[in-house]
Amino acid sequence: MRLPRPLLIAGLAALALPAAPAVAQDDPPQKIFNLIVYGDDPCPTGEGEEIVVCARKPESERYRIPKKLREKPEEVGGPGWGSQVATMEQTQRQILPNSCSAIGSNGFTGCTAQMLQQWFAERRMQQSSSTP
Repeated sequence: MRLPRPLLIAGLAALALPAAPAVAQDDPPQKIFNLIVYGDDPCPTGEGEEIVVCARKPESERYRIPKKLREKPEEVGGPGWGSQVATMEQTQRQILPNSCSAIGSNGFTGCTAQMLQQWFAERRMQQSSSTP
């Protein structure tokens, strides 16, 4: 079935026009206030077209930091405190005295101690292998 051409044009023109509201609508109020009142404080009344919405909280919450800001979620994961300390000690050991290192203060002083420890370890190995 084919529609007549004038009817088709009229239908397309009607779709292009914005729809007019069926009932006249009033404009919304110009000012809306959301307030938090504490304890027995009265909720202020709006003047004219103003709308005032009040949320009531206990008096004990008046001077407190809001719950959203004072409760921090616990951080999950990450290295433990013990492993962080061990990492710091290992990193700092290179620059401390008696570390047998070319960097840091008196790093060379640990070279003799390191050589003696190596000598004693080798001597213990020889003694343990020679005894049945």
